[in-house]
Amino acid sequence: MVSIVPCESYDYSLVRSALISALESIGGLDFVEAGMTVAVKVNLVSPMAPERAATVHPALVCALTELLRERGAEVIIGDSPGGVFRAAYLKHVYEQCGMTKAEEFGARLNDDFSQAEIENPDAVQAKRFTATAWLRNADVIIDLCKLKSHGMMGMTCAVKNFFGTIPGTRKPEYHYRYPKAEDFADVLVDLYEYWKPRLCICDAVIAMEGNGPTQCTPRPIGCLLAAQSGHELDAVAAELIGLDIKSVPTLAAAQRRGLIGSREKISTAGSPADFAVKDFKTVPAQGSVVFLLLGDGPIGRLADKAARGIMTPRPQVTGRECIGCGKCASICPARAITMEGKRPRIDRNQCIHCFCCQEFCPVGAMKAHRNIIMRVLGK
Repeated sequence: MVSIVPCESYDYSLVRSALISALESIGGLDFVEAGMTVAVKVNLVSPMAPERAATVHPALVCALTELLRERGAEVIIGDSPGGVFRAAYLKHVYEQCGMTKAEEFGARLNDDFSQAEIENPDAVQAKRFTATAWLRNADVIIDLCKLKSHGMMGMTCAVKNFFGTIPGTRKPEYHYRYPKAEDFADVLVDLYEYWKPRLCICDAVIAMEGNGPTQCTPRPIGCLLAAQSGHELDAVAAELIGLDIKSVPTLAAAQRRGLIGSREKISTAGSPADFAVKDFKTVPAQGSVVFLLLGDGPIGRLADKAARGIMTPRPQVTGRECIGCGKCASICPARAITMEGKRPRIDRNQCIHCFCCQEFCPVGAMKAHRNIIMRVLGK
């Protein structure tokens, strides 16, 4: 069951009321008991102001904190955005993203920066991974995510949010180890399934479209979503922005594992059609570019490989916006970017299409570029 309720602005009273309504349809917060430690895993991808719509809005964090505190829970809010997982940097992120406001409602911002080596034998890909340790001390985890477009995965929402459990500077390593979108999607599902959040809530009051997940355009959708299953929530969220299960690699991975059925089998409280945005700007995920034009034999696989090369989105710098800072070159896990005269040069043979350069470009000069064929087809 996925609950979807209207919420047209970040006015605190409106957000609190909408959050209560969204939770009522899925059992509310009855699982929370006095004395529990509740970890709220938020999406704080980068130190950006709330109005940029790249991070979860503090009004929603505050409202959730207040509801949890009313039940006697201790609330800890945290994430590991791109960058060093240390106190000074996280303090800057918390301040820029407005998370310090939640302290006024009784929350504590995570100050445990230790790391843990996790054994995950049930995983498909991430059977061992390094994680931020703070979540291990919680009785319950709540997934509080933001609906955004994404250069590599097409969409980031509930499941993708758990990549934020990998320490910031370790993230490029995982992109390099799992360059295929299908494999990386399995990693994300592995992480989500390991942490098993008890509740998932999505901020879709104002989503982010275009050059996501950091340097694109805020787009009002006007709703909150809540579910016990992040996979089901993602499927409904995808529908709001014109995507389906097959076109979002994390959803396709979950479906392969039997963690989610068809969209038709997911019940909803509230009408997704009332909030669907027909012209929401997304970037097709790599996993959605599959053709097998001439069958699955040698010739068909060769044709499919050629089609992938032509149709797969790729990072491309916009010269008039680039400031020559070199961030893209320093963050690239495949070392495919070099700086020549303060301008990035991308080695296409080395590029693994992880879009780290695009995600962490401070001015949005690196774009997820679509081939002209894709643009003509509207893909």
